[in-house]
Amino acid sequence: MNKLAPFFVFIFFLGFSFKGNAQDWKYDLDEALAVAKEKDQKIVLFFTGSDWCPPCIKLEKKILSTQEFADFTQQKYVWLKADFPRRKKNRISKEQKQKNKALASRYNKKMVFPAILILNKEGVVLGATGYRRDLDVHGYISLLTSFDSFDQY
Repeated sequence: MNKLAPFFVFIFFLGFSFKGNAQDWKYDLDEALAVAKEKDQKIVLFFTGSDWCPPCIKLEKKILSTQEFADFTQQKYVWLKADFPRRKKNRISKEQKQKNKALASRYNKKMVFPAILILNKEGVVLGATGYRRDLDVHGYISLLTSFDSFDQY
């Protein structure tokens, strides 16, 4: 048993290191709005095709999942994801599909992927962007911050 102890300790800390880098995604607009109002934050709404859209995958991997981006955004934003996967292994519940479709009918009628929208705590769109090859983490932070000036509340 003692020989396995270091292995379990390693796995335990490895789990914490991945969790520290992950966004705290919400998957329900009402929940995201409630948290945004409570914390006086804006909402990042991310429309993605996580298993079929190459720009979506690149955006999440190269920008959204970086520690620098997470550190910046966790203080300012509530994260809301609307995922539209196509593969069976990534299937989402019928209830979640309906929520995502409702989000798309309100905020992404043309079903553009990826799409990042910044909403104020009332659900009003302040700005939108997508995958931008010309932007790195700092560029996305500047772009999202520029949308803050459009908030009228």
